[in-house]
Amino acid sequence: MAQTPAPSGPARRKKLRAPAASAPSATPMAPQAHYNTVRAAFEAFRQSEPEPKGELDHVNAYTLLVAVALSAQATDVGVNRATRALFATVDTPQKMLDLGEEGLIGHIKTIGLFRNKAKNVIKLSRILVEEYGGEVPSSRAALQSLPGVGRKTANVVLNMWWRIPAQAVDTHIFRVGNRTGLCPGRDVDAVERAIEDNIPAEYQLHAHHWMILHGRYICKARKPDCGRCIIRDYCAFEEKTA
Repeated sequence: MAQTPAPSGPARRKKLRAPAASAPSATPMAPQAHYNTVRAAFEAFRQSEPEPKGELDHVNAYTLLVAVALSAQATDVGVNRATRALFATVDTPQKMLDLGEEGLIGHIKTIGLFRNKAKNVIKLSRILVEEYGGEVPSSRAALQSLPGVGRKTANVVLNMWWRIPAQAVDTHIFRVGNRTGLCPGRDVDAVERAIEDNIPAEYQLHAHHWMILHGRYICKARKPDCGRCIIRDYCAFEEKTA
């Protein structure tokens, strides 16, 4: 009796392939905290630091826009180090165009992705000169139309310069929002909506900075410093450290 030949090629590989496991979420998502809990946490932030400040150095709306665009996948400290001499002489779109792409690279070559960022800064500077009279526009749509400017960058500029309660969700805010339950969400857009929907209006303007600074210095990714946390009593994170 003839034997059925063993499957070969793609059919055999398909048979032997194990199903892919779902990757666990890097940041556990707590349930959305009650209004009173959220309010108490942000009042604690306000009592500790009534006027939190961003850590990117800038002298006007244009240098803020450039600094935020350069900060993608880079630290604020690294960006400030690179822009200190740059912004001392180049503080308008036209001056940036006069400096040129290679001149800009000379200042920012210590920052990751510096060549692509330099191209975008020159392109956005040209658009600002040609279409906006050398001024930085104050709408999210106009900002996001500029090369290298996404929603997060636009929200930072709107928040820091025009004091609009726009929420720029980065990795720190995403972590804090999900760990604590103050504004949980499965992605950055969901966390942004959670901030807008759940944080009381009087805390919205500074919510972004309170959370980013808290995530950077206290609620750190690998080992949160729960012993120094001013919102510990309002936090849903179950694995608190001493």
